[in-house]
Amino acid sequence: MRGFGRLISRALLNQKTLELCREINTTCRSAPCRFIHVSSSTAPFLHSRRGGFSDFKTLKSSLHPEKWILLTAQRRTMSIQTQSTPNPSSLMFYPGKPVMDVGSADFPNARSAINSPLAKAIYEIDGINRVFFGSDFFTITKSDDASWKFLEPEIFAAIMDFYSSGEPLFLDSKTAAAKDTAISEDDSDIVAMIKELLETRIRPAVQDDGGDIEYRGFDEETGIVKLTMQGACSGCPSSSVTLKSGIENMLMHYIPEVKAVEQELDAGDEDAALASQIE
Repeated sequence: MRGFGRLISRALLNQKTLELCREINTTCRSAPCRFIHVSSSTAPFLHSRRGGFSDFKTLKSSLHPEKWILLTAQRRTMSIQTQSTPNPSSLMFYPGKPVMDVGSADFPNARSAINSPLAKAIYEIDGINRVFFGSDFFTITKSDDASWKFLEPEIFAAIMDFYSSGEPLFLDSKTAAAKDTAISEDDSDIVAMIKELLETRIRPAVQDDGGDIEYRGFDEETGIVKLTMQGACSGCPSSSVTLKSGIENMLMHYIPEVKAVEQELDAGDEDAALASQIE
């Protein structure tokens, strides 16, 4: 009788286990979630397609232990770190993967982002003013009335979706990287030295702050070098100090023919500057 009782108990246990497995499989099929762990200096969280969870305990307590084990075995994680910049309106995002193989890419407005699926997706978030791609980071600039508290989760989700989609960073590889400092055969010795200094000494330092510079030209008669500030450096309160005290002094020190460095604004930057003057 004891053996028969054990047989019945085992059969009932197997039936309950089978029903539990069916319940888990049904739940996973009806609600597929992909979780991402984000390492941020401001707000670590877990994100899913169906919404955000404030912390790990809230997410774990909302699931049965058996289902949690099943989901954690299937989830894919991606670490994204953020870093502040001298520009309070700009934030750097490090996806833990290479971004640009060569150079950088600046998107001063949504229209300029049409060639990049990721930049376009980020611009679809309300409150985004500028997007910049560096070697291993993205710099996002927000509007003054937007809050990072609400923007960060959406930016994290856009970056995660891009890397999981397998899409290229640029639809047209020819415009993938700026070649403003590439030395050509037509460049004079002075221009070649300016480009070399910008590329090897100045650009790395500027990119550490989430920005970049673009060479726009040199007037040999006046000795003025024209540059455009990009990324976090565009619109930064300290950009004028960087331009004059840093870049101008270095170029004038190594190249006597350089007399001054001036910033040349993009069309989007000119509109923003005009709007601020009107206000």
